Amino acid sequence: MVRRSIPYETREELLELVCAGMPLGRSAEVLGVSRDSAERWWRESGVMELEPQIGACGGIPGSAPLAVPGTGTCRRALTSEDRAVIAAGLKGGWSYGRIGNAIGRDKSVVFRDVGRNRGSDGSYVGAVAHRAAHERRRRPKPFKFIDNPGLCRRVEEWMDQGWSPKLIALVLAEDHPRASMDRVAAETIYQALYVQTRGSLRADLHKQLSLKRSARKHRDGEHRGGKRGGSAYVNAFKISERPAEAEDRAVPGHWEGDLILGTACGSAVGTLVERSTRFTILLHLPGRHDADSVAEAMIREMSRLPEHLRRSITWDRGSELAAYERIQVELGAPVYFCDPHSPWQRGTNENTNRLLRFWLEKGTDLSVHTAEDLQQIADTLNKRPRPTLDLQTPAQRLNQLLESAA
Repeated sequence: MVRRSIPYETREELLELVCAGMPLGRSAEVLGVSRDSAERWWRESGVMELEPQIGACGGIPGSAPLAVPGTGTCRRALTSEDRAVIAAGLKGGWSYGRIGNAIGRDKSVVFRDVGRNRGSDGSYVGAVAHRAAHERRRRPKPFKFIDNPGLCRRVEEWMDQGWSPKLIALVLAEDHPRASMDRVAAETIYQALYVQTRGSLRADLHKQLSLKRSARKHRDGEHRGGKRGGSAYVNAFKISERPAEAEDRAVPGHWEGDLILGTACGSAVGTLVERSTRFTILLHLPGRHDADSVAEAMIREMSRLPEHLRRSITWDRGSELAAYERIQVELGAPVYFCDPHSPWQRGTNENTNRLLRFWLEKGTDLSVHTAEDLQQIADTLNKRPRPTLDLQTPAQRLNQLLESAA
């Protein structure tokens, strides 16, 4: 028996009738096609998971008008007429740009809508696409952590290593560019920790944040105060004299440093971070952290670097670097000092110190950390991917510099 060929336009007309609210069986009867063919066409439209609810007594339950009400914003939703033009343009072989011009939208809007609402057979029917978009818009979105324990475990594991929500979000997006259920926005993580109090993340996970807060706190403009040495640096280089190559990170070898202080300033760890690679060195100061102790530790650690990777050092105006002239002579690198009460001028180091607080917590005795402990902490941080390095690690960037100079 020869199978009767049914025009494609009949299929589109049936889908439009069903989307407008006519029962599937009645639509098939009106157009003179079999119920089996009608059900197959509906399944192949592939953009709405409503097949079990399609019966002979009511079409799509809760069917809404085809026109989507305006949102009141400048980013208006596509209308049924827009999607009809898109369908016609695709049939005519138009480019996304030409279709976008026809409906007054950017070509990227057309591209995304076709990708979201195309049927399993590759077809795009305006009425079906519009109905699918309408259902998707009003469907409540489940909180991503509720039904995804695997994602929860990955987030917890990385946060236990001191990763920030922003870094986790970037790495997940890099690892899963097309699988939306396997990635999560940083704000979603913060909501799970601070606002939502739902999902499967551990209740104590907020303690792994750098500031360990259990609730959000707005910035209040507070800055670190206290007395700072000044007279010892009258003849020292100012940060305004630092070469432009250090400012724009064009040339490696420019470092920023400071001390992380423990309880009552009784203990300290020195930190040095290279501006272009973000590679971090920690200075072990087991006893005192006066000027001589800091100078000795800095000279010991930085002497291991090749000359082209120790071009300059920038420090705050603390008394712990009063022996800066000795450092300049021993390392062959000028030392520049920030303006008074301006730690933000060494922003790379300030950000690194904040990351290090995951291990070197405020209000604790930092002298308990051995040199081996500090080396392990530095290695862990240097092997962490950084958004500013296109998700490479500081260790990778530094190794590239060392290999290129070899």
